[in-house]
Amino acid sequence: TLPAMASPTLSPDSSSHEALSAPTCSPTSDSENLSPDELELLAKLEEQNRLLEADSKSMRSMNGSRRNSGSSLVSSSSASSNLSHLEEDTWILWGRIANEWEEWRRRKEKLLKELIRKGIPHHFRAIVWQLLCSATDMPVKNQYSELLKMSSPCEKLIRRDIARTYPEHEFFKGQDSLGQEVLFNVMKAYSLVDREVGYCQGSAFIVGLLLMQMPEEEAFCVFVRLMQEYRLRELFKPSMAELGLCIYQFEYMLQEQLPDLNTHFRSQSFHTSMYASSWFLTLFLTTFPLPVATRIFDIFMYEGLEIVFRVGLALLQVNQMELMQLDMEGMSQYFQRVIPHQFDSCPDKLILKAYQVKYNPKKMKRLEKEYAAMKSKEMEEQIEIKRLRTENRLLKQRIETLEKDNPRLTEDFVAHLETELEQSRLRETETLGALREMQDKVLDMEKRNSSLPDENNVARLQEELKALKVREGEAVAAARELKLQLQELSDTWQAHLSRGGRWKESPRKLVLGELQDELMSVRLREAQALAEGRELRQRVVELETQDHIHRNLLNRVEAERAALQEKLQYLAAQNKGLQTQLSESRRKQAEAECKSKEEVMAVRLREADSMAAVAEMRQRIAELEIQREEGRIQGQLNHSDSSQYIRELKDQIEELKAEVRLLKGPPPFEDPLAFDGLSLARHLDEDSLPSSDEELL
Repeated sequence: TLPAMASPTLSPDSSSHEALSAPTCSPTSDSENLSPDELELLAKLEEQNRLLEADSKSMRSMNGSRRNSGSSLVSSSSASSNLSHLEEDTWILWGRIANEWEEWRRRKEKLLKELIRKGIPHHFRAIVWQLLCSATDMPVKNQYSELLKMSSPCEKLIRRDIARTYPEHEFFKGQDSLGQEVLFNVMKAYSLVDREVGYCQGSAFIVGLLLMQMPEEEAFCVFVRLMQEYRLRELFKPSMAELGLCIYQFEYMLQEQLPDLNTHFRSQSFHTSMYASSWFLTLFLTTFPLPVATRIFDIFMYEGLEIVFRVGLALLQVNQMELMQLDMEGMSQYFQRVIPHQFDSCPDKLILKAYQVKYNPKKMKRLEKEYAAMKSKEMEEQIEIKRLRTENRLLKQRIETLEKDNPRLTEDFVAHLETELEQSRLRETETLGALREMQDKVLDMEKRNSSLPDENNVARLQEELKALKVREGEAVAAARELKLQLQELSDTWQAHLSRGGRWKESPRKLVLGELQDELMSVRLREAQALAEGRELRQRVVELETQDHIHRNLLNRVEAERAALQEKLQYLAAQNKGLQTQLSESRRKQAEAECKSKEEVMAVRLREADSMAAVAEMRQRIAELEIQREEGRIQGQLNHSDSSQYIRELKDQIEELKAEVRLLKGPPPFEDPLAFDGLSLARHLDEDSLPSSDEELL
């Protein structure tokens, strides 16, 4: 439950001082785009800031009445008469901003951001907030009056919480006050527009702040835009998943920037959600007084939830030493009583501290992804746990039913299940043995297959053999030719030597013969050289052939190695597939066993339910028969003439009495009793008479 903070009424004067009180840093990034008048005005603002910080009495807030809900802006002419010259300059500046909004938003964004951080004047908040969230012309505004005529299922909840929203504020005091009525209207209209969110406690504080600044139609449009574009809708969904994400991100920032304080919180079991949930759900509207909370809301309208992270961590930094000395209860009291009023006199210090906090948007995005993955895993685990609990509960119910039905049957069923389990284990062992045998056979066949050359290797070997045969034929033919030439030369030489009588010839012939001998010798040496050259070439050819064979052999070995590697990978994949099949078969077997058990238990349950239903129907039939008999007798009593029925009974009694007298004879004495004017005799021998009217009848 979110506590409702009592906050003073905002007045134009106090908010004007808010607008003037600013951090010491001045916007200089866009000073070159400002006119001389604007620069002079900014200088005056800085001077006034220094004066306000020096004199704390000037920060007092003045009481003023809240303007009517139907007016969106106060006339500048009537208000400026009560303002100082500096305040008039501030009005002129913000009036120019409102009139030239698009230009300021596009060209002077940094300066606009600095001015918003210093605070928007109270009387300009309505129009500036609408401009910041682009809620000036929304189609849903035309539907507002029609939505109020409809009924919402959340009306009771809204009525219950309205009295808790700003209970000390003048505008919302009283059960039938105008503030409560317009707040109810806006909350009801939104619950009809967004039925998934409906109404969430805490959103009324945001709507209440909007209603303090603008009429209900405009407040409704701004609230719709905030829910759609500022992550508030995800915060207020029934699951509140966005709140969990914000708490997760804030805890990370706390652990990173204030590790000692985070350790102290954990040691005291002081969870982040215990103090930070209301910060994100109500944007500090239930934590600080309205003047301070509205300054934070100004920045939120421009920068989003980032300011909540910054302000929250700034509060922890300022109060770290005090919180480290407290236990969990003391820290809870400190967050409720001390922290809300620390910056009442100077909210600018809080804003300045907030923007000294380190904030990394990229890291926040990464944390968002981590949180989504973590929640997805938790959801899967919760679903699995829920399923297991349901199965466990059903099994317990079935076991109890079976035990009540027939304990002996339960023992037999358990024994049967154990037998089936043993058989399934035996089948699993046999399957594993068969799988191993198949794997061994596959490996043996692949080894034998790898030892045989494949078709490509055979074709290459045949081509090499043909080439070798051709080269061998050429070499043999060349050798034969050389042998023939040598033989011819040798024969010629021998014939020449056999011719004798060379001394008988003339010297000239002798010289010619010597020349012929030398020529023959030269030819022989030439033939021998040719033969040696042929032999060398043949040797070269043989070496090239061997080199070619070795290269082919190396290529085949490399190809075989690659093939073996592929086969190894294939076998590994096949083994993995077989393992997967085995796991799948085990799973299917387990599922089949569970299914068979469930079917048997379901049959037993149906039998037990049928028997119980039959017994119940029989009992009901007996009750209906009794009711029918009672109704028949009652109908007879109701529809018959009572006096006539009594007379008939009296006559029957009289007849029975007479019969008794005849059977018993004259009694010794009688004690007459009156029965509606008739005399009945009560005999002493009561054992012979009927003991009741039913027996008598």
